[in-house]
Amino acid sequence: MDNKLELKPPVEVRYKEELEALSALDTGRRPLNWKLSPRAVRTFILGSREPLEWNGRKVEIRKKYLGNDALVERCIITLAGSRGLMLVGEPGTAKTMLSELLSAAISGTSLNTIQGTAGTTEDMIKYSWNYALLLAKGPVREALVPSPLYTGMEKGILTRFEEITRTPAEIQDSLISVLSDKVLNVPELGDGGILFAKPGFNVIGTANTRDKGVNEMSSALKRRFNFETVRPVRDVSMEKQIILNEVAELSRENDIEMEPDEDVAQILASTFHELREGVSSMGHRIDRPSAVMSTAEAVSVYYQTMLTAYYYGDSRMDMGCLVQNLVGAVQKENGDDLEKLRGYFQTVVRDRGGKEGGLWNSYYEARKYLR
Repeated sequence: MDNKLELKPPVEVRYKEELEALSALDTGRRPLNWKLSPRAVRTFILGSREPLEWNGRKVEIRKKYLGNDALVERCIITLAGSRGLMLVGEPGTAKTMLSELLSAAISGTSLNTIQGTAGTTEDMIKYSWNYALLLAKGPVREALVPSPLYTGMEKGILTRFEEITRTPAEIQDSLISVLSDKVLNVPELGDGGILFAKPGFNVIGTANTRDKGVNEMSSALKRRFNFETVRPVRDVSMEKQIILNEVAELSRENDIEMEPDEDVAQILASTFHELREGVSSMGHRIDRPSAVMSTAEAVSVYYQTMLTAYYYGDSRMDMGCLVQNLVGAVQKENGDDLEKLRGYFQTVVRDRGGKEGGLWNSYYEARKYLR
């Protein structure tokens, strides 16, 4: 499959060579129906120190999740057991990316997914019907349209449930019996309408803590999951590296022949980190915006600025454009947050410009776009 023909290739396509090499060299113990052993899944997500010798060439397994390694290990072990995995945290903390990586490594596909919304129905979670076939042949398996949950149980693969707390509570609770007994009943099919999950089936859910209270999960459903909190990146250098890695990947996928600027990435990582934490590296107290100052937003701001430089400019990052894109990210939820961003520039950015000069000075001079 040619990655260039896809706007966003799935994880299993993007890292096909790595997965094939790991599978061929994997000697670890595998749970039933897993494509890789837990040890190899860990290596796929967290990377290997040395390239793998496979098929006459060296295959580098790079680190894809720059976060808590122990959290990844716990997630893998949870999925090897009988309880589902629930990833919770602030928006933009790579919960979806982690669930995709886990699904691709364990089941060979990251696409067996339910996207939770206010309009999600029980049919979308369990099964629905092809009504033309239903009228012609009656309630037979051929007329049944399987949902991602049904497919996961039937094939023994993982089902991802994104934004589970966005769905109505009564729809969420349709998962309880499936997670408890690993059985799905289809009454319309009569005695043959009981689907028993194959080994390898499990559910990975994600939920934003900012959605807490929207459609709070019931205690009964919570007991069917092991919860893992995915926290924002706390290290500026790691956040900078994530920005560079993600932007480089986006550039390759979209044929953008422009190398990321590490200095600009450093400034953006510092800005997002300090606005998120409410304190600067120089000890300034900062009013934190109500907007989500996530690493994913930082990547978006950087990439938008990069695209502007590539298509309109001379492939050099412009600090004025960066500030304009930053304004869009900060005030998307509350217009009052713009004043907090101005305060950040009048204190932190001004002092960093006076101390370090260079790009920080250019960054401060671009404050005229804070309007």
